[in-house]
Amino acid sequence: MAGEAHGNPAVVGLAGFGITTLLLQFHNLGWCGSGVVFCAALMFGGAAQLIAGFQEFKAGNNFGYSAFTAYGAFWISLAFIFLVSNLQTTPNSIIGPPLKITATDIGYFMLVYTVYTLIMFVASLAVHKAMTLTFLTLLLGFSGLDLVFLLGMKSILTITAIDLIFCALVALYMMAHAIFLQVFGRDILPVGEPLVSKPEPVLRRAHQETTRRPVLAEL
Repeated sequence: MAGEAHGNPAVVGLAGFGITTLLLQFHNLGWCGSGVVFCAALMFGGAAQLIAGFQEFKAGNNFGYSAFTAYGAFWISLAFIFLVSNLQTTPNSIIGPPLKITATDIGYFMLVYTVYTLIMFVASLAVHKAMTLTFLTLLLGFSGLDLVFLLGMKSILTITAIDLIFCALVALYMMAHAIFLQVFGRDILPVGEPLVSKPEPVLRRAHQETTRRPVLAEL
Protein backbone atom coordinates (compact mmCIF):
# COMPACT_ATOMS: atom_id res chain seq x y z
CA MET A 1 0.00 0.00 0.00
CA ALA A 2 1.45 3.34 -1.04
CA GLY A 3 2.62 5.54 1.82
CA GLU A 4 2.41 2.73 4.36
CA ALA A 5 4.88 3.20 7.21
CA HIS A 6 7.32 0.43 8.07
CA GLY A 7 9.38 -0.22 11.16
CA ASN A 8 13.16 0.03 11.17
CA PRO A 9 14.59 -3.54 11.12
CA ALA A 10 17.83 -2.27 12.63
CA VAL A 11 16.21 -1.93 16.06
CA VAL A 12 15.73 -5.71 16.14
CA GLY A 13 19.03 -6.60 14.47
CA LEU A 14 21.08 -4.39 16.78
CA ALA A 15 19.26 -5.71 19.84
CA GLY A 16 19.85 -9.32 18.78
CA PHE A 17 23.53 -8.64 18.15
CA GLY A 18 24.08 -6.59 21.30
CA ILE A 19 22.28 -8.81 23.80
CA THR A 20 23.72 -12.09 22.50
CA THR A 21 27.22 -10.60 22.42
CA LEU A 22 26.80 -9.47 26.03
CA LEU A 23 25.69 -12.94 27.11
CA LEU A 24 28.65 -14.61 25.42
CA GLN A 25 31.09 -12.25 27.11
CA PHE A 26 29.40 -12.84 30.48
CA HIS A 27 30.09 -16.53 29.83
CA ASN A 28 33.69 -15.84 28.81
CA LEU A 29 34.18 -13.95 32.07
CA GLY A 30 32.74 -16.87 34.02
CA TRP A 31 29.58 -15.08 35.11
CA CYS A 32 27.04 -17.41 33.43
CA GLY A 33 26.88 -20.79 31.74
CA SER A 34 26.85 -21.51 28.04
CA GLY A 35 23.26 -22.83 27.93
CA VAL A 36 21.68 -19.38 27.81
CA VAL A 37 24.21 -18.31 25.17
CA PHE A 38 23.23 -21.32 23.05
CA CYS A 39 19.51 -20.45 23.24
CA ALA A 40 20.02 -16.73 22.59
CA ALA A 41 22.41 -17.48 19.73
CA LEU A 42 19.75 -19.56 18.00
CA MET A 43 16.73 -17.33 18.56
CA PHE A 44 17.78 -13.71 19.10
CA GLY A 45 21.30 -13.34 17.80
CA GLY A 46 20.56 -15.81 15.01
CA ALA A 47 16.94 -15.97 13.85
CA ALA A 48 15.97 -12.40 14.81
CA GLN A 49 19.04 -10.95 13.11
CA LEU A 50 18.39 -12.97 9.97
CA ILE A 51 14.83 -11.64 9.81
CA ALA A 52 16.13 -8.09 10.31
CA GLY A 53 18.63 -8.65 7.50
CA PHE A 54 15.93 -9.84 5.13
CA GLN A 55 13.90 -6.73 5.98
CA GLU A 56 16.95 -4.55 5.24
CA PHE A 57 17.09 -6.27 1.84
CA LYS A 58 13.54 -5.09 1.14
CA ALA A 59 14.57 -1.57 2.16
CA GLY A 60 17.47 -1.64 -0.32
CA ASN A 61 20.12 -1.30 2.41
CA ASN A 62 23.05 -3.52 1.39
CA PHE A 63 25.06 -2.63 4.49
CA GLY A 64 22.33 -3.67 6.93
CA TYR A 65 21.33 -6.65 4.76
CA SER A 66 24.87 -8.01 4.74
CA ALA A 67 25.65 -7.26 8.40
CA PHE A 68 22.50 -8.66 10.00
CA THR A 69 22.35 -11.79 7.85
CA ALA A 70 26.09 -12.50 8.18
CA TYR A 71 26.18 -12.06 11.96
CA GLY A 72 22.83 -13.80 12.34
CA ALA A 73 24.37 -16.77 10.54
CA PHE A 74 27.44 -16.40 12.78
CA TRP A 75 25.36 -16.88 15.92
CA ILE A 76 23.45 -19.87 14.54
CA SER A 77 26.74 -21.43 13.44
CA LEU A 78 28.28 -20.78 16.85
CA ALA A 79 25.31 -22.43 18.54
CA PHE A 80 25.85 -25.55 16.46
CA ILE A 81 29.57 -25.41 17.22
CA PHE A 82 28.65 -25.46 20.92
CA LEU A 83 26.30 -28.38 20.29
CA VAL A 84 28.75 -30.46 18.27
CA SER A 85 31.59 -29.73 20.72
CA ASN A 86 29.42 -30.96 23.56
CA LEU A 87 28.13 -34.07 21.76
CA GLN A 88 31.55 -35.18 20.58
CA THR A 89 32.74 -35.65 24.17
CA THR A 90 29.90 -37.98 25.16
CA PRO A 91 30.44 -41.78 25.19
CA ASN A 92 29.42 -43.47 21.93
CA SER A 93 28.96 -40.03 20.38
CA ILE A 94 27.02 -39.67 17.16
CA ILE A 95 29.64 -37.11 16.09
CA GLY A 96 32.15 -38.93 13.89
CA PRO A 97 35.72 -37.77 13.14
CA PRO A 98 34.74 -35.68 10.07
CA LEU A 99 32.47 -33.50 12.21
CA LYS A 100 34.67 -33.15 15.28
CA ILE A 101 35.66 -29.60 16.16
CA THR A 102 38.94 -28.48 17.72
CA ALA A 103 40.00 -25.15 19.20
CA THR A 104 42.01 -24.51 16.04
CA ASP A 105 38.90 -25.07 13.92
CA ILE A 106 37.04 -22.47 16.00
CA GLY A 107 40.00 -20.14 15.53
CA TYR A 108 39.74 -20.33 11.76
CA PHE A 109 35.99 -19.78 12.02
CA MET A 110 36.74 -16.58 13.94
CA LEU A 111 39.45 -15.64 11.45
CA VAL A 112 37.17 -15.63 8.41
CA TYR A 113 34.71 -13.46 10.32
CA THR A 114 37.61 -11.15 11.20
CA VAL A 115 38.21 -10.65 7.47
CA TYR A 116 34.50 -9.98 6.90
CA THR A 117 34.39 -7.55 9.83
CA LEU A 118 37.37 -5.65 8.41
CA ILE A 119 35.44 -5.08 5.19
CA MET A 120 32.38 -3.90 7.12
CA PHE A 121 34.55 -1.65 9.29
CA VAL A 122 35.80 0.16 6.17
CA ALA A 123 32.22 0.56 4.95
CA SER A 124 31.11 1.83 8.39
CA LEU A 125 33.37 4.87 7.98
CA ALA A 126 30.75 6.28 5.62
CA VAL A 127 27.79 5.56 7.95
CA HIS A 128 28.32 7.39 11.25
CA LYS A 129 30.74 7.46 14.20
CA ALA A 130 28.74 5.10 16.41
CA MET A 131 28.67 2.48 13.65
CA THR A 132 32.40 2.90 13.07
CA LEU A 133 33.07 2.46 16.78
CA THR A 134 30.93 -0.69 16.83
CA PHE A 135 32.84 -2.29 13.98
CA LEU A 136 36.21 -1.14 15.29
CA THR A 137 35.64 -2.78 18.67
CA LEU A 138 34.15 -5.84 16.95
CA LEU A 139 37.23 -6.11 14.72
CA LEU A 140 39.49 -5.88 17.78
CA GLY A 141 37.34 -8.50 19.52
CA PHE A 142 37.54 -10.97 16.65
CA SER A 143 41.29 -10.37 16.41
CA GLY A 144 41.59 -11.17 20.11
CA LEU A 145 39.59 -14.37 19.68
CA ASP A 146 41.83 -15.34 16.76
CA LEU A 147 44.82 -15.14 19.09
CA VAL A 148 43.01 -17.04 21.84
CA PHE A 149 41.98 -19.99 19.66
CA LEU A 150 44.76 -20.13 17.07
CA LEU A 151 47.76 -19.28 19.27
CA GLY A 152 46.41 -20.35 22.66
CA MET A 153 46.76 -16.85 24.16
CA LYS A 154 44.09 -17.38 26.81
CA SER A 155 45.56 -14.56 28.91
CA ILE A 156 43.93 -11.97 26.62
CA LEU A 157 40.44 -13.50 26.82
CA THR A 158 39.39 -11.14 29.63
CA ILE A 159 40.44 -7.95 27.83
CA THR A 160 38.84 -9.29 24.64
CA ALA A 161 35.58 -9.92 26.52
CA ILE A 162 35.66 -6.36 27.93
CA ASP A 163 36.22 -4.95 24.44
CA LEU A 164 33.25 -6.94 23.09
CA ILE A 165 31.04 -5.84 25.99
CA PHE A 166 31.77 -2.26 24.97
CA CYS A 167 30.99 -3.20 21.35
CA ALA A 168 27.64 -4.67 22.40
CA LEU A 169 26.76 -1.58 24.45
CA VAL A 170 27.46 0.71 21.48
CA ALA A 171 25.19 -1.49 19.33
CA LEU A 172 22.44 -1.16 21.94
CA TYR A 173 23.08 2.60 22.01
CA MET A 174 22.39 2.73 18.26
CA MET A 175 19.22 0.71 18.80
CA ALA A 176 18.11 3.19 21.47
CA HIS A 177 18.99 6.08 19.15
CA ALA A 178 16.62 4.79 16.47
CA ILE A 179 13.79 4.06 18.92
CA PHE A 180 14.08 7.33 20.85
CA LEU A 181 14.28 9.33 17.61
CA GLN A 182 10.87 8.02 16.58
CA VAL A 183 9.03 8.00 19.90
CA PHE A 184 10.33 11.35 21.15
CA GLY A 185 10.57 13.03 17.76
CA ARG A 186 14.09 14.34 18.37
CA ASP A 187 17.63 13.07 18.38
CA ILE A 188 18.25 12.31 22.07
CA LEU A 189 21.20 9.97 21.47
CA PRO A 190 23.26 11.35 18.57
CA VAL A 191 25.39 8.92 16.60
CA GLY A 192 27.74 11.44 15.00
CA GLU A 193 28.63 12.30 11.45
CA PRO A 194 30.37 9.82 9.13
CA LEU A 195 34.16 9.93 9.13
CA VAL A 196 34.21 9.58 5.35
CA SER A 197 31.78 11.64 3.30
CA LYS A 198 29.97 9.97 0.44
CA PRO A 199 30.46 11.71 -2.93
CA GLU A 200 27.28 12.95 -4.48
CA PRO A 201 26.36 10.99 -7.59
CA VAL A 202 27.63 12.76 -10.72
CA LEU A 203 24.28 12.59 -12.50
CA ARG A 204 22.44 14.05 -9.51
CA ARG A 205 24.97 16.88 -9.25
CA ALA A 206 24.62 17.62 -12.94
CA HIS A 207 20.84 17.70 -12.62
CA GLN A 208 20.99 20.02 -9.62
CA GLU A 209 23.42 22.36 -11.37
CA THR A 210 21.11 22.48 -14.37
CA THR A 211 18.06 23.31 -12.27
CA ARG A 212 19.95 26.06 -10.42
CA ARG A 213 20.84 27.94 -13.62
CA PRO A 214 18.58 30.92 -14.35
CA VAL A 215 16.35 30.47 -17.36
CA LEU A 216 17.10 33.17 -19.94
CA ALA A 217 14.12 35.01 -21.29
CA GLU A 218 13.49 34.35 -24.92
CA LEU A 219 14.45 37.26 -27.13
